[in-house]
Amino acid sequence: MNFAESLIYLDEHASYEKTGRVEEPSTTTIQRILSVLGDPQFDFRVIHVTGTNGKGSTSQIITRLLMAHGLKVGTYSSPHLENIRERIQVDGEPIDEIDFADSVAAVANAEGVAAVRPSYFEIMTAAAFRWFSDTAVEVAVIEVGMLGRWDATNVVTPDVSVITNIALDHTEFAGPTLTHIATEKAGIIKAGSVAVIGETDEDLWPVFSAEPHEEILFRGEQFDVADNHLALGGRQLHIRTHRAEYVDLFVPLHGWHQGDNTAVAIASVEAFFSTALDPEVVNEGLAQVVMPGRFEVVGHQPLVILDGAHNPAGADVCASVFFEDFDPHGQRILVVGALGGRDIKDTLSALKVDEFEKVICCTAPSPRARSGKEIAAAATEMGCTNVVATDSVEKACDLALANAISDDAILIAGSLYVVGAARTHLRKVLP
Repeated sequence: MNFAESLIYLDEHASYEKTGRVEEPSTTTIQRILSVLGDPQFDFRVIHVTGTNGKGSTSQIITRLLMAHGLKVGTYSSPHLENIRERIQVDGEPIDEIDFADSVAAVANAEGVAAVRPSYFEIMTAAAFRWFSDTAVEVAVIEVGMLGRWDATNVVTPDVSVITNIALDHTEFAGPTLTHIATEKAGIIKAGSVAVIGETDEDLWPVFSAEPHEEILFRGEQFDVADNHLALGGRQLHIRTHRAEYVDLFVPLHGWHQGDNTAVAIASVEAFFSTALDPEVVNEGLAQVVMPGRFEVVGHQPLVILDGAHNPAGADVCASVFFEDFDPHGQRILVVGALGGRDIKDTLSALKVDEFEKVICCTAPSPRARSGKEIAAAATEMGCTNVVATDSVEKACDLALANAISDDAILIAGSLYVVGAARTHLRKVLP
């Protein structure tokens, strides 16, 4: 099986990205696949990360902190922005095409032996675990795909279980309350693991405490952000934990929420090592953090920003950072695309769509995408007067750039599928 054939094999299997459905909410299938592969998920230590928002950034920060300590680190995340190989990385470098195809081929063989039909995500997860085992990573940072308890990644035995925050999302699978969401995410906490909880709603804390664990750390109790302010190119932070204080930290990511993510990451790595960290090593790790598509500045004059705000909670943070931290003085142009499954008006409202001078609505490159016309109709109903619909991300980006001058700001948001397509296109057209 070569790389192209591996992609065909993946596309032949059910995918939430395509259908918006999860056929079998359990870990039985992937456990059978992994058993045939020799249970590679037990060959390395694990930090397991879930949360409604912020798990991608938190996972990347954890990865860089572990790398700064000299460890060989695997990272598994989803979805990808531009290339599927981004999902499986070792020491920050994506798996190459040959190893990707080899790992997927091994899963394909295991499918036949186990006599089960894995999903797209289960195949990717099993392939990642196999490659991490083959390359002898010392620790893997594993990001949950959806919720937690029955996610395909929830077959690991974590040293540290991380929950960044809780908000309403994927309510078709868990809900309708925050407690229901928290209960599903709490399922990654295991006996013998340290649970690191970034969620500050104390009403939800008993949900996490009810799961078997060795120790549990709450933001606001055992760790927190003591200071978090805007700095050139990111945030200047003071993080306090029950083990140490870390002052004058700089994380090269935009938005106050990245301070919260950094605090969770530091507490998680402390828990992994069972000790305070060397501040110099922390700064070394943070300096290497890169998070494409998360409030990423890709152009100046006009300012062009990409942010994969895919739910109302994430969109609210995105809008706050855009209007408050960047405070653009010229015309503000929004390029937005979204998938089905959520009330589009909730996301548009959180993005403060009516505060943009121009709104360009596009159809995301996904089978589950809402049409640009549908999004435009919703924006118009919400009071926006300068609204345009396009049938592709590329056309929307070109239109935004054609209508912008040097003092203007363009925000491209609403879905990681939109951000990924925009990132690829803008690399070709921006100077």
